[in-house]
Amino acid sequence: MNAIRNAIDRASANSPFLAGLMERNPDLMALIEAGDLDAALDSALARQSETVGSALRRQRQGVALVTALADLAGLWDLTRVTRILSDFADHALDQAIAAAIEERVPGAPNQGFAVIALGKHGGRELNYSSDIDPIFLFDPQTLPHRERDDVAEAAVRYGRRVIELLSALDADGYVFRVDMRLRPSPEVSPIVLPVEAAISYYESSALAWEQAAFIRSRVCAGDRPLGDYFLNAIQPFIWRKSLDFGQLKNITAMTAQIRDHYAKGQKIGLGYDLKRGHGGIRECEFFAQAHQLIHGGRDVALRNPDTREALAALASAGWIKPEESDTLSAAYEQLRTVEHRLQMHSDRQTHSIPDNRDTADAVARLHGLADADALIEIIRPISTSVAAIYDRMVDASGSEGPRMAEDGLPLEEQLANLGYADPAAVMQRMTRWRSGNIRAIRSPSARDAFEAVLPALLKAIADAPDSDRAIARFDNMIEAMPSAINVFRLLEARPGLLQLVADILSYAPTLADDLGRQSRYLDALIDTSAMDLPGDVTRLLVAMKRRIGTADYQSTLDIVRDYVGEKRFALGVQLIEGRNDALDIARSYAHLAEAALQTLTAATVAEFEKTHGRVPDSELVILALGRLGGEALTHASDLDLILLFTGDHLAESDGARPLGATQYYNRLAQRVIASLSVPTASGALYEVDTRLRPSGADGLLCASVKSFSQYQRENAWTWEHMALTRARLLFGSDAACGEVRGIIADVLNAGRDVGKTRTEIADMRKDMAAHKPPKGELDVKLLPGGLVDMEFIIHMLQLTRHEGLVPQLGPAIDMLVRAGHLPADFAQAYALLGRLLVMVRLVAPDCAAPPAAAQSLIAQGLGYADWNALTGAIRDYRGVVTVEWERLFGPRDF
Repeated sequence: MNAIRNAIDRASANSPFLAGLMERNPDLMALIEAGDLDAALDSALARQSETVGSALRRQRQGVALVTALADLAGLWDLTRVTRILSDFADHALDQAIAAAIEERVPGAPNQGFAVIALGKHGGRELNYSSDIDPIFLFDPQTLPHRERDDVAEAAVRYGRRVIELLSALDADGYVFRVDMRLRPSPEVSPIVLPVEAAISYYESSALAWEQAAFIRSRVCAGDRPLGDYFLNAIQPFIWRKSLDFGQLKNITAMTAQIRDHYAKGQKIGLGYDLKRGHGGIRECEFFAQAHQLIHGGRDVALRNPDTREALAALASAGWIKPEESDTLSAAYEQLRTVEHRLQMHSDRQTHSIPDNRDTADAVARLHGLADADALIEIIRPISTSVAAIYDRMVDASGSEGPRMAEDGLPLEEQLANLGYADPAAVMQRMTRWRSGNIRAIRSPSARDAFEAVLPALLKAIADAPDSDRAIARFDNMIEAMPSAINVFRLLEARPGLLQLVADILSYAPTLADDLGRQSRYLDALIDTSAMDLPGDVTRLLVAMKRRIGTADYQSTLDIVRDYVGEKRFALGVQLIEGRNDALDIARSYAHLAEAALQTLTAATVAEFEKTHGRVPDSELVILALGRLGGEALTHASDLDLILLFTGDHLAESDGARPLGATQYYNRLAQRVIASLSVPTASGALYEVDTRLRPSGADGLLCASVKSFSQYQRENAWTWEHMALTRARLLFGSDAACGEVRGIIADVLNAGRDVGKTRTEIADMRKDMAAHKPPKGELDVKLLPGGLVDMEFIIHMLQLTRHEGLVPQLGPAIDMLVRAGHLPADFAQAYALLGRLLVMVRLVAPDCAAPPAAAQSLIAQGLGYADWNALTGAIRDYRGVVTVEWERLFGPRDF
């Protein structure tokens, strides 16, 4: 009660506006003085009058009075205050729309007219004296109108009437000032827009500032399904899939314009503009919005219109520092609170500390301070800390550096000075880049972005270990890109990425090709964790779920492809940069594939069940074999899968379109494989190989667990049991996976004829050598003494000794070594050849000896001084494998 009494006294003495409201609203004051603020607010909102406009004005006065005194008393925090004010704006718009329609078409439903809130209203962060910045939309098919009215003209009449009801001034004041200037082309467009025309505008013609404005957008009044339809349709305009560092430049430009226009309010003191001043409210908002625009297209958790919640989400996702989020959030709250005191004084839409000393002192006393000097001293450190954080962001946006000359000798000299051996050849490439014939650099904005980064890019390529190959691959890369403007802006904003790009172009043709197809993969490298391993399957599943959010099935396919592509690309970069061990990267490739498989299979099952229901007491089970089963994928590995189902194969599903169990699961299996392998707008994901299923290509795509068990026990070939040694369950309930795991264990531990097994394995390897010879000197998989020989040796021992029966080759070898079945240097041979395979698939996919720079990269990445030392070690370890082969299978005759 003391806090309320103190607030009333401060308001009465220092706010002419609130003093007047207290005098005119004794009923509300009685409730407030009794401490029943919620009842006072309810009473204010329940006020009625002879007209809608009059009722809303009286309600607005009551809401302002109750909220201001609760705020001054410290009983309602900023969040509650701004949300009450924003929710009242929603209510007022709803009432005004209903009244406007009722006046012209009595009894008509309130439909076909929607309001989109932008700015502080969109974020539910309204001030006491804020304008509202709505966009009015209508649906010509559903908007009520008189029979002879043109529907578009009727919509405009409704819009004008809504504005009149809210902004007309009388003895009770006004409800809200309405600013319609944020609508498309406000100088020529009507105040109410057809929804399809508005969608078309934002899809094709909108400006950069309009994208930023829609970060804080929501449907606030009227026909909410219509408003939802509009906002859903323009999501790709608001949230770009690729990072757009051009937004930093746009926001920097807006900042400069604001500071120039409000130059007087930039200095802290009397006249300081809390909203637009340096270190003010707008810079807190711009900081959050810039990072939302850059990253929100790929992370739905960042799409929050509330400034402080957005800052917290950005910090949680790792895009800004936690201390930046904490500092800006606290500053935003403190500056907004002082801004409210300014507006409480006289109900004016002001953001500046008054120039008049007496008025400034009154605002300070309203805030509970002695005078304006005390208020200024509170604001000074707050705005200083905001300015420091904001200026660091603006500086990070970069500035246009010197451009490469475009004529004759000076350019050739520049290129020679950079270190290019053949400057004339580079000049020819530059001439083509600037010709306008390359799609990715055709538009003026793309050309500007390209020219801004070109000097630094050419220097980075010149400094690359294989600059000739790098510049040729860069040429191929931009030729393949549909658009490159975001890549150039990103490189300009993050110059540290230039060295990574140069390394990719020098060493990794596969990654360079990936960039040409999907330039957004470069975006993933700005994450501070990009050079870290992505974590286990559980962590990846959580990250995918976060990215997917509430997306529909088709969007989920694209989102998972985007996510996997980014992570797979980053793992490739880690490999060529030597950031992590090659076998750890191979394991991460496998974990990424497993998470994608589980995510997409679950989504596909849910989608399939919508039509066909479920088969009672039955489920899908997915078994991984090969390198996925062994948790050792390479950058380009396909997925070896067996799909099974549990339960009775004669059962039937319970959906609207029932299917027998066998048909049900085979159709579902086709959908699951398509979800993993069919390219979408976001590209391809994985090739899927199902030839290891029972009976191979002649068998059902998805067999019952019972038939799988019978086949493996009675009909499977030795090579199929060899494949089963690397089996790992990836999808299914614990009970179903346990059942299949038990079948596999029984099969692998069954007794078998050792001599027959030895002969069949040796014949199989000889046949493989005849039909699939090594591709080159680095084909460590197929070369004699290579990885295939190693695997056959391991499988022979696993099947006949019943030891080392784990799907991962490294641990299996260690177990066989400990059991005395293999020498210790066999494990060392796998450590080298296994790592080399992962490197070769990325750096030398043709298995030929790579250029000298790449040779050095591979050797050093594997811990050898040079290429000769590495090739010598490869030769020696292949000898180790060959000795073991001949010990188990006899002299090699192929």
